[in-house]
Amino acid sequence: MRRLSSEKYRLLGWICGLLIIGFLTTITGSYIVSRDTIRQNVVEQSLPLTSDNIYSEIQKDLLRPAFISSLMSSDTFLRDWILNGEAEQTQIVRYLKEVKQKYGMITAFLVSDRTHHYYYADGMLKTVDPNEHRDVWYFRVREMKNEYEINVDIDMANRDAMTIFLNHRVLDYRGNFIGAAGVGLTLDTMAEFLDSYQTRFHRTVYFIDREGQIMLSGRAMRNVRGHIGDLPGISAVARDILNHDVKPTSLEYTRNGETVLLSSRFIPELDWYLLVEQTIAEDVQPVRRMLAISIAISAIVSILILVLTLFAVNRYQTRLQQIAGTDALTGLLNRQAFELVFRQAVLDSERRSTPMCAILFDIDFFKTVNDNHGHLVGDHVLQQIAELARKALRESDIITRWGGEEFLILLKDCPLEQAHTLAEKLRQTIAAHRFVVDGQPVSVSISLGVTQYSAREQLQTFFARADKALYEAKREGRNRVNVSLNTHKQNDA
Repeated sequence: MRRLSSEKYRLLGWICGLLIIGFLTTITGSYIVSRDTIRQNVVEQSLPLTSDNIYSEIQKDLLRPAFISSLMSSDTFLRDWILNGEAEQTQIVRYLKEVKQKYGMITAFLVSDRTHHYYYADGMLKTVDPNEHRDVWYFRVREMKNEYEINVDIDMANRDAMTIFLNHRVLDYRGNFIGAAGVGLTLDTMAEFLDSYQTRFHRTVYFIDREGQIMLSGRAMRNVRGHIGDLPGISAVARDILNHDVKPTSLEYTRNGETVLLSSRFIPELDWYLLVEQTIAEDVQPVRRMLAISIAISAIVSILILVLTLFAVNRYQTRLQQIAGTDALTGLLNRQAFELVFRQAVLDSERRSTPMCAILFDIDFFKTVNDNHGHLVGDHVLQQIAELARKALRESDIITRWGGEEFLILLKDCPLEQAHTLAEKLRQTIAAHRFVVDGQPVSVSISLGVTQYSAREQLQTFFARADKALYEAKREGRNRVNVSLNTHKQNDA
């Protein structure tokens, strides 16, 4: 035993050494591979995917105001008010104010095509003029084919603040254009969106217009303004960014000695470019830290693995000992232990191609014994039957208390005919035994079901067949042996 223990610890030592060598080799190799491939992964996958996700988020964040402007354009009150001559301005002003306040928009507006009056939450702002530069948007909306557009422009109703407008065409009940309605979001609101994108995706995100001027950015670039052509590093790729390509363009430049990877795309709805940046150092640095930490703690980790392995082995052995216990009343194997033994017996039977059978039996009218004489007497009967079964069976046979008054016997290397003989011998032994209760002899008999295991058979099927044979024996009068054949196997043969 001591020698086996020494060999076990020696083997665990070798395992631990191999783990340390493998661990260090893997970590070093992983760092080299990561260092060479991280840039390619960021350029080809991570950064474009982030750009796509942010673009999708922008579309989603703009979907709600677009839905509101759509509801306004189809509102029967709004359309009827225009068609009825715009008589009561207070009605439309109250309507626009309610839309603005209810949905948290910076503005809500309506422009009538009949009068060219521009209404908003505080009244009538102006009369749009095709010759006025600030009013070009309305006449563009009147002629466009799409139902709505997203436009970035100054809002005269809010001190010329840069605003994202959702302009929706308003049609009468015959499909004729009668005006434009919509809502607006301030760039401050979009800046909050950008901050949330940067927090979630860990990238620098900002917008530039078609000329290259920085229009909107999160807190990471809150103080950066001007044209990208005047900024250090990015000026080298400014011309490549302004390409009006709606598909992501992957670029890189150097800033303060660091490589910056950039993905840009043109967003026609905003008439802006979306720029997403990431530095290589941000990805490489964690890998370097992990390399240093991993090398430093590799020995400790290996020791922990060794300790955990020993703990697991000891715990598993303890668990096996616990479940390999015996039934407290009869001294037989309990059901849980029997299941482990049975699985091993199945493997042995299939490997050696030897037959294996099972006998399932229970005590006839055992409930009557308990009812008439008490459970203590019933327990005594169970103990005697267990002892008689041990003596009647072979040493290689395994018997367990299956539950209540049921017992299960596993007969290894035993064909069905021999199993039937053993079952009949056991039945006769029990029937002939003189059980004494309160000084009076009591007759006890058992019913038995016998079946043979078939190769690759489901365990549930095997036990169910034995149970069926037992049921048939009891149904046919008890105190008898019934054999259940594997009819499926016979049909296959």
